[in-house]
Amino acid sequence: MSLKDAYKKKAEAELELAQARLAEFKAKVKGIKADTSVTYAKQVDHLEKAVDDAKKLLKELGEASEEVWEKLKDGVENALRSLSAAIKDIADKFKD
Repeated sequence: MSLKDAYKKKAEAELELAQARLAEFKAKVKGIKADTSVTYAKQVDHLEKAVDDAKKLLKELGEASEEVWEKLKDGVENALRSLSAAIKDIADKFKD
């Protein structure tokens, strides 16, 4: 397995975890009061967009040649870090 493939598998696993958390947050938003859910729904929508952006970057990375993928790697890492921070932020708010 090439370094690119190993990195892609790791990133895909992180993205799958983010998607699972997104689904969890969507379910929680449905179960809370209407006035509170608007705020959470906006945050969940932001998270969903971040997941979609990360998916697109990961797809580009997967389609990139061995020479080019290293350049795309930073963008994927930034997207995954942003996604992780957004998940943590929403999870912390649901604890309140």
